[in-house]
Amino acid sequence: MPIEIKELHIKINVEDKPQSADPLQNKKSEKDRIIAECVEQVMEILSKNQER
Repeated sequence: MPIEIKELHIKINVEDKPQSADPLQNKKSEKDRIIAECVEQVMEILSKNQER
């Protein structure tokens, strides 16, 4: 026996993250974070190579 759905309820939660007044500042801080992580990884690789 088939089931017929007459109503479908969809519920979602949306988080509204407050953005700073300057979107360029957000991009700059994200860019700075990425650069810092890259520099740290390069320094780790260099120190491992010097140990050998």
